[in-house]
Formats: sequence, structure tokens, C-alpha cells
Amino acid sequence: MKYIFYLLTFILLINASSAQIPKTYTSSELLQQIKKLKVLGSVLYIAAHPDDENTRLIAYLANDKLYRTGYLSLTRGDGGQNLIGDEQGVELGLIRTQELLDARRIDGGEQFFSRAIDFGFSKSPKETFQFWNKDEVLSDVVWVIRKFQPDVIIARFPEDGRAGHGQHSASGIMARLGYVAAASADSFPGQFSKGAQVWQAKRMLWNTFNFGNTNTTDSTQFKIDVNDYLPMLGKSVGELAGESRSQHKSQGFGVSRQFGSSLEYFSTIQGDRPTKDLLDGVNTSWSRVANAEGVEAMIDAIIATYNAADPASSLPGLKKLLQKLRTINPMESWVSTKIDDVNKLILACAGVYAEATIQQPAILAGDSVAIRISVINRSGFDGKINAVNVGSAGNTEINKLLAYNQLFQTELKVVFKEGVMETQPYWLRTPSSTGMFDVADQQLIGRGENKPLSIKINLLIDNENFVLEQPIRYRSVDPVKAEQYNPVYISNPFLVYNDPAILLFKKGQKDSATIDIHVNALQAASLEKPAIMVVSDSTKFKNTFLQPSWKMAVGDNKIIKLKVPNYLNGSGRELDILETSFKPGGSYGDASFVNAHRNIVYDHIPTQTWHYQDKIRVLNIDLKTVGKKVGYITGAGDRVVEALQQMGYEVTTLHAGDLVFSKLKQFDAIISGVRAYNVHSWLTNGYEALMQYVQNGGNLIVQYNTNSNIGPVKAKIAPYEMTIGRTRITDETAKVDFLLPKHPVLNFPNKIGAKDFEGWVQERSIYHAEKMDSNFVAPIGMADPGETASNGALVMAPYGKGNFVYTGLVFFRELPAGVPGAYRLMANMIALPKH
Repeated sequence: MKYIFYLLTFILLINASSAQIPKTYTSSELLQQIKKLKVLGSVLYIAAHPDDENTRLIAYLANDKLYRTGYLSLTRGDGGQNLIGDEQGVELGLIRTQELLDARRIDGGEQFFSRAIDFGFSKSPKETFQFWNKDEVLSDVVWVIRKFQPDVIIARFPEDGRAGHGQHSASGIMARLGYVAAASADSFPGQFSKGAQVWQAKRMLWNTFNFGNTNTTDSTQFKIDVNDYLPMLGKSVGELAGESRSQHKSQGFGVSRQFGSSLEYFSTIQGDRPTKDLLDGVNTSWSRVANAEGVEAMIDAIIATYNAADPASSLPGLKKLLQKLRTINPMESWVSTKIDDVNKLILACAGVYAEATIQQPAILAGDSVAIRISVINRSGFDGKINAVNVGSAGNTEINKLLAYNQLFQTELKVVFKEGVMETQPYWLRTPSSTGMFDVADQQLIGRGENKPLSIKINLLIDNENFVLEQPIRYRSVDPVKAEQYNPVYISNPFLVYNDPAILLFKKGQKDSATIDIHVNALQAASLEKPAIMVVSDSTKFKNTFLQPSWKMAVGDNKIIKLKVPNYLNGSGRELDILETSFKPGGSYGDASFVNAHRNIVYDHIPTQTWHYQDKIRVLNIDLKTVGKKVGYITGAGDRVVEALQQMGYEVTTLHAGDLVFSKLKQFDAIISGVRAYNVHSWLTNGYEALMQYVQNGGNLIVQYNTNSNIGPVKAKIAPYEMTIGRTRITDETAKVDFLLPKHPVLNFPNKIGAKDFEGWVQERSIYHAEKMDSNFVAPIGMADPGETASNGALVMAPYGKGNFVYTGLVFFRELPAGVPGAYRLMANMIALPKH
């Protein structure tokens, strides 16, 4: 009897989402995977964010103990700060998702997520659950537990304030509640019809820790030494852990590799306490599976005869093992898991390499695309390619022998009928709330990312049929970076972008402004009277702008300049949203295109593409400005410059060579971007010039920096002593006290009051100034509910004829969000020397 086996190669053989060359495996790594076939134990680690996980423990469990190991991050890290670029919100979440997936590829774990959104720092689980739907998050945790079926669940954080973050504490609560609920048939019973089943883990532990000023470990806790050397991988657990953790580059979490003994401590939360091993009392052998007699002996025989110089010699034993596993209940979780693992090992030991590539990053819905399929037999097995299946395009017969070490290539023309949402990250397909993504398909919940567009190659290997599922990727060759492989996405033929993203009307000063609508063509077209439609959220403005006939080639970018009146004048509204769409007409009928897309490109992750409706925030505010020229020192990434330009300032970006007084003296103010002193070492050398600039009447405004192991401030910043602490105000509605109501920053040229702190998003401030010299003054104070007020969010000091300002107020979030009061306060800060 012939079996057809489906191989998900993107897990073992091919690193499907990597921008690097697809990964292959050494003989010793294959032997490691064969040995793992014997072990039927599993552990699920649970925490709140990317970078919360203990990579050392995950690497130990997956590679030393050979347990199936997973990490469930409740969020994708959308609310963090970005050290490498200007992406915020969902775009930062896309980056951190890929960093986490890359970390798992290194340490051997599997990666899962819930629908919870990282909405920023919170100080208690109570605050966290005001944003997260507690039942929905618990449902996701239970779903992952029931599908993964861990023998032991480990929480990174406790449920109280020692966790250091409300979302951390909430993850500890969810781990405990999930442990209990997953074992109850009365909890989330709707999951059972979707493929889940009741699951009782043996125990739940808390992985205690000692970092920062918090030590939750003690000598009475169960502890294990996890930093063993792994000869088959040529590395210690600590080396793997360091490499894994260093993937969190957007958070600045590069760390050194760890050598020597390393202890991990555990407190028992549910179930009995372990005494020798985390999985004490768990049967991790094949005897835990009914009718699996003889399986372990077969694996032992494969290991005993394994030839590192000829892994293909293990094919007969692996195929017999596969046939044996097929006689056991395939619905049993461990059986299906190990069948999948053996499938992968067979093709890896056979030396099969395959890829499916196209020569363009995007596929247009309904368009014909040439897919190049490459397959090579590198061990000399007796085999051939029977057929290739490409989704809706169906089967193509091939029937070609795979001769030893002869590259087989063919090209298929395929029409893709799938739409844009097929490759849109699944959690971004529908609008979300502040705290939860909306994912209707239960089978998608928990997944790290979309299943990629793929082909299925039907292979015959020594008279056995295998179906190799291969992701379709965009392959390019860079003269410096060499081969690059990136995911393929589906796009509409036209993309619509707006410029600027913010349209600012100063009350009484402007009647209209011009916006640029960019229409990008990804398809050649002749268009008869295409139309641009602009409509506001408030329906105060709606118009259709007919265009003359266009001829557009692939890659053309038409720019339509539209004059928009100040339609908010007299309406009482300060903020509105404009949305644009493009209607090409003609052969496109009534089709209307609204989506832009953005490619997020970094060397350390695959290119990420997502589609969105590009919107313009229209502001109609009472704003006065003084001064004209602003110098801006770009930091770790923000979108403040565009807002300053809309306010009417001429903004010049400053670099290391510009920090000399003769160049600085022209500016009314110099502003440093967020974390500028963390990421630019050259600011140390610019200190004297900046202080000379202030002394001579300049105004230096420093936005927040961090002073921690993530990015310590080594440069001098201020003319007087001050330090940067960890205080932050996370409640964006927190009351603001005006401590110096007559101070110019609250009065000139704009009168600042409580109304100016309405409508703020995510938080008020972060990383306050502390231990300040007496020359500093603090015009405002604020506190989160139940906490002592802090006056370090906005501090300033005169120095010579000028002023120095440090602010933890999150202008980098509020200005792009169109918060009117943030604009008025920024204008006053810039005007300080002019009052």
C-alpha cells in the first residue's frame, strides 16, 4: 500500500519566512531530530510580550531535554518603543512578531500568540483588563493549551506587582486560569467542534527570576542547571539562548552568549512540586501511547545504525517507522506530531532540496505569474517528480526522474484568483479595538503568521509518495547581501497614498491647503476619466475629482494635487479624518481601490507587507507659533518632523558634522528625537557646541531617552545635573496639575490648560527626569491613579541667554495622532527663548 504524506517543510527543511538563504541541516542536527522522536514530553511557556520569554530555558528544554517546547506570547509587542526605525503600533508588532519567530528558529521552540494587543505600559492587571477582553484572552490561552497539549505549563511572571508591568502580571493570571479551564469540559465548549479536546497538564510552575532590583528566587525553590554543552549542535544552551534573545533588535536586546553553569528556579503554582525534573511524573516514552509497542525499539535501531557520512542510509528505517506510526490512531496528538517529524526527516536525510520562486515581490489578483520550481536529489535515491499543485490553478503533470545531483527546474504559468486579504497578516484583516485584534477564524488563533502562498510537489522516493509543500518566495540577488528570499504578497493593481499625513489649519490663517494623492500602478492600464474620491469621517467634506484620461505603465506614479478647504472652520471640531479612494472606471467597472501598502524592510527579518487605508488627519486648531527654523536630531525613529513642518517651521535634519556653533546658531530651536542619546554616540562630542548654542540664546529640547541596560545614556545631556528614571504615566487621561501656571511654557504664545491634555493616546509620558539641579523647574505634575505625583515629565532650566528642556511627554505618539494640545505645547516649548 502506498501512502501520500504531507510535509510542512517550512518548519524543518526550509526557513520559509527568512530573508536569508533557505536553511539546510547538518548530519549531527538530523541525528538530534531522530533522537527527539523518542521523547514524548512537552512544555508551554507563557508571558506577555516578545522578549519576555526565557530563551535559555526554552533552548534547554527543546535541545537538551528534547521536549516539544512552545512559547505563547499574549501580544505581538505593538505598544513598545522602536529602537531601529519609526514604525509604531501594528507595524512595530509586525517587526517584533518576526523577531520572535526568528528567535524560535534558533532556540528550537514553537511560537504562539493570542489576540491581545500591547497597548503600552500598564501598572496593574486591573488596568490591563480594562483594555483586554479577559474572556477572549483566556479563550485563546485555553485553545493553545488544548491544541499543543503541554505536560507542564510555565509562567514567566507572578500575578502581583513583582512582575513590573500590568500586562506581565496579567499573563501570570492567564496562565493559571488557562491551566484550570483547559481541563474543564464546561469551559469554552465551542472549541471542541473545532478540533480541540479537554487537556489536563501535570503541573503549572512560575519561573522565578532575579533581574533589576527584583529577586523572586530563593533556596527552597526547585532548581535545575540548564546550561549544558550540546555536542551535536556545537554550542552550549547559553550560546543558543544569547543568539535567540539577540533577535529582538527593535528593543535593543542584543546580549552576549552565556557560558558555564546557570540555574533556573521554579515555584509551583498548580499541581505537585517537581523534585528531579520539570516533567516529574510524566511518562515521556512511547508507552504513553496505546498500541505503540515496538516504536521505541525501531527508533533505537535507526539511531544505532545512523551514518553521519550518509544520512540517506537511514531512509529504510525511517520509512518502516512511518508505516508503523500509520497503524496507530492518527488522531492521537503525539502520533500525528511524530508522523510529521518523520516526514521531514525522510526528505532531509534523502538530501532533497526544493524551492518555488518568482521574480517579483507582488502578485496581482487574477494575474498570471511564472513560478520557477527547482528540485535536486543529493543522495541518489530512486525517485521522480510526479506532479505539482498550485492552489486554485490545480495539478500540472511533470513525470520527470530525479537523477542524482542533477538540478531539475521547470517554470509554470499560474493565474492566482486569491485576493489581497489572502496575504494580509490575519490579525489585521478586520479593524481592531484598542486592546484586542478581531480574528473570526478559530483555526487562525494562536498562529505566529499566515500560512504562505505555496505549491505542493508530488515526489516519489523509493516507491513511496510524498507531497512536499513549498512556500512561494520572491528571490533576488543583491551584489552585497547575495541571495535574498522574501515572502510573496497579493496586491491590488492600484495603490492610493496621501501626502501629507497631517493637514494643519491654524484658525483664522488659512482657507485651504493642497494635498497630494499618489496613485501607483502595478499594472499597465488605459483609463477613461478615472476619479479620486475624498470623504471625511464627519461627512463635513465629500467630493469627487474627475481626472483626464490616463495611460499608466507598470510602476507609474500619478500625483493629483487637490485643494481642500478648511471645512472644519466654524464646525467646533478640531480633528477630523479624510479618506481617499481611486476609481479607475473603464474595464475595471465599479471597482474602487482604497488600499495603500507598506513594505517594512530590515536585514534581520523577512520583508513584511501589509495593506491599509491611508488617511489624512485634518486639524483646525487655535495655534500660534514663534520662530521659524528648527534643527532636528533624528533619534531611534519618530514622525515628529512632518508635524513640525505642518506647524510652519523650516526643519533641517542635523548630523554629527553639523554640531558646531557656527551651524547651530541659525536655529530658533534644536530638538532631539526619541532615544537620540541612546543611539548616537556622536552626541557626546557635540555636547560643548550644543551648550554654547544654548548659552547664546538657543533653545535645546531633548525628547525622552532611556537609562537602562537596553540603552544607557552615556553622553552628557543637560547643562546641570539630572538623571533619567523609569517613571511613566500610563493613564492617558491622568489629571495634569499646573504647578507653575504663570510659566511662559504654559502661556506663550498659546495658553495651555486642561483641555490641551484631552484626547491623548496610549500614555502621557515615559522616562521622567529625576534628581535635578535646583536650576530646573517643573511647570506640570501628574500621576497615575493611586500613585504619588511626579514632576519630571517636562522640566527646563535657563542657561545663559537660552533654555534647556527635557521632556518625557510622548510627543512622538501625540503629534502623529493629531492631538491638538500636543501641537500647542510643542509650539510653546520652541518659543521659550522668545517670550
